Amino acid sequence: LGTTGIGEGIAIPHGKIDILRSPLLAFGRSKEGVDYEAIDNKPVHLFFLLVAPENSSSLHLHILARIAKLLKDNKLRKKLMEAKSKEEIYKIITEADKEISI
Repeated sequence: LGTTGIGEGIAIPHGKIDILRSPLLAFGRSKEGVDYEAIDNKPVHLFFLLVAPENSSSLHLHILARIAKLLKDNKLRKKLMEAKSKEEIYKIITEADKEISI
């Protein structure tokens, strides 16, 4: 329907699959950047992939909103780009998520 490259080097591809019982979320990073046809026409470096059950519209939207809210923070995006390990990335995301409310 349109790009999921929301600008500022971020993309949040997402969709629904009827066989899932709970949402799945994955994170990816490209130091070089990927041409993703983002709304600001800049390369994407941070990817959050969300796949949710078909019948979970409100949960799906809630998760998308949390991700978008987290990624508004320039410092968080910088930390994610500079992280040295998957454990560090996980810690950065989980600690930031505890601090926001929707």
